[in-house]
Amino acid sequence: MTTPDSLEDHVHAHRRYLLGVAYRLLGSITDAEDALQEAWLRARDTDLDTVRDVRSWLTVIVTRICLDVLKSSRVQRERYIGEWLPEPIVDEGDVGGGPADPADRVSLDDSVSLALLVVLERLSPAERTAFVLHEVFGLPFETIAQAVGRTPAACRQLASRARRHVQAEAPRFDADRTEHQRVVGAFADAAAHGSLQALLGVLDPDVVLRSDGGGKVPARKEPLVSAPAVAALVLGVMDLRPDTTFRVADVNGQPGLVTINDGRVSGVIAFAVAAGRVTELQFLMNPDKLRHVTVH
Repeated sequence: MTTPDSLEDHVHAHRRYLLGVAYRLLGSITDAEDALQEAWLRARDTDLDTVRDVRSWLTVIVTRICLDVLKSSRVQRERYIGEWLPEPIVDEGDVGGGPADPADRVSLDDSVSLALLVVLERLSPAERTAFVLHEVFGLPFETIAQAVGRTPAACRQLASRARRHVQAEAPRFDADRTEHQRVVGAFADAAAHGSLQALLGVLDPDVVLRSDGGGKVPARKEPLVSAPAVAALVLGVMDLRPDTTFRVADVNGQPGLVTINDGRVSGVIAFAVAAGRVTELQFLMNPDKLRHVTVH
């Protein structure tokens, strides 16, 4: 294996890692890819012989760009119509698309689930950055301090505060992949057949549904809580759109659903599953966030 000797070589070699950092910070694969492009523009005139650890150096550059984006986007998201949910990463191979592997774009694990990204949205930009870089990627606080512009001790406090918030707010999920997929399939069958009892049987009593229409399609502006309320909403939507069909697909690395209407993708549903029941659903319907999801 040859050693990268140009900036382009280094960016290519570390692309998956850097994209993973940027996506977890921004919640948008489109914005993450833009951040990597901006990082290359900022770094291209640097003499790499002066850089001791190129990956760490590139991580700091990408993180600083993401921090700027987070700070500017907070005002935009406060004006967003309804709840802002992260842009999903869907394995299009499971919904009739090409051979695209989402792992080629960003490494997927529990730290990139939509449920966790929703919680990260509630952190300050600095807290989110410290949490992602330390808790997910294991970066030392000295490196994080370079990116955030604070002392290592302050970054340690930021990460600790963020960790407590995540532990308190993250939805319950403990299912392995097989169990998760079974529950998602049971949900789809119950919704498709209009079975209230079957749907109630697969939903946790305190289940939470979050939806994002972006003001472009109808969606609830606030989370909906409780199995009866969520079941009634799901069945009501199915009554309004009886042509809706479901396809199982990996959503951010976990089994989820893609909804199809008139041969087009109309939504993506991500699930958190615990004790054999759905504890949280994120329903993405904003067409701007579904542009990369295709069916054939």
